[in-house]
Amino acid sequence: MPQTLPVAEYLPHPPGTPAAQPAEVVREYGPFGDATAIHGVTHDGRRVWAATGTRLVGFDPASGEAADSLAVRCDAGTAFDGRHFWQIAGARIEQIDPASGRVLASIPTPNPEGNNSGMTWAEGSLWVGDYRGRRIHRLDPATGKVLRTIESNRFVTGVTWVDGALWHGTWEGEESELRHVDADDGRVLERLQMPAGAGVSGLESDGADLFYCGGGGSGRVRAVRRPKAAAA
Repeated sequence: MPQTLPVAEYLPHPPGTPAAQPAEVVREYGPFGDATAIHGVTHDGRRVWAATGTRLVGFDPASGEAADSLAVRCDAGTAFDGRHFWQIAGARIEQIDPASGRVLASIPTPNPEGNNSGMTWAEGSLWVGDYRGRRIHRLDPATGKVLRTIESNRFVTGVTWVDGALWHGTWEGEESELRHVDADDGRVLERLQMPAGAGVSGLESDGADLFYCGGGGSGRVRAVRRPKAAAA
């Protein structure tokens, strides 16, 4: 059986939760063509890629210009493993050739009925958010088997790892945050409160000092400064 790590009941901010700090939004990108929403975000080391529903759009984070696109179904989280994209498409997670957009393989999502949200690649595994289930699942990329589950007390949108730290986005009601959580027990270690109206629908680190956050129905991607204490 997969390991499930419990947390407190679904209270917005259980006792011991650290106070939120304001997120520093340093730049906005998009909208991209006729795309009306951002469903997932990843970073391939050079470009940021945004899942817009029917196309993955790659843009230069320095200029903001869209430099490439792939015609693929992309209605939730996106990840890059160093060679391939992984994309949630309905009830499947597809491995995609970044040169052609061809689907090379696919595995089932943890929730065939839906609610799959953000996704990232770390430690040889896919980490997938379960939005309304308030969970993050670690998956075997070969089979889709759930290897481990970390529970949250907020809806989970984007998921990312950076320097051994697990972060996830939340978007519940009118509030949206980036949360640094303990990967062993799910405790919230750090909270960045997004500005009003700036929801997080996908999350990825650039491996340095920025997070890229999908902006849902705004059709935009926002770059958020990673706190210095976390980046040290």
